[in-house]
Amino acid sequence: MPEPLSGEDAAQASQGPDPARLAAQGRIRPILIHPDPALRRICAPVGRLGWDEVSQLAADLLATMYHAGGRGLAAPQIGEGWRIFVMDHGWKEGTPLPRVVMDPEILALGGEVETIEEACLSIPGRPVAVTRPVTISMRCFDLAGAMQVLTLAGIEARIAQHEADHLDGRLILDTLEGPEDSGVR
Repeated sequence: MPEPLSGEDAAQASQGPDPARLAAQGRIRPILIHPDPALRRICAPVGRLGWDEVSQLAADLLATMYHAGGRGLAAPQIGEGWRIFVMDHGWKEGTPLPRVVMDPEILALGGEVETIEEACLSIPGRPVAVTRPVTISMRCFDLAGAMQVLTLAGIEARIAQHEADHLDGRLILDTLEGPEDSGVR
């Protein structure tokens, strides 16, 4: 098993085409809004797609995420049923670090948890307090098709967990509890 990459080392690892350049080639796609049923489907592995389709989907996800002002976006949010998401935790602060994540599998969750309000581009205007582990270990593939094991912490770990949830048909609304919340799911 490869050594886990973390932080900037992971972001600088070869991802094939430069994700920032890829974003410039992408089309801005409509973002599906809850309760669209496509947001609830479980996505298929990206390995079934050809290189051109993967590259275009990654480009579209990045372009759409930046245009919408998000920090992450998953394929089902633009109506695609593939296990791919993009994230960039630092672009709003002027330190862009775009990442394309394909076929992710969360291997380990850290013991420390934190509750923070999360927003979702598919649920506009409805932030939800979500409790998540502060650190995770995740296996995935990059744009070059190389398997990576990433150790993510803080906002990066939170974004990755949020987007990975989308690939399994889960939304932040699913974390709500109580009778007053039953009508929003």
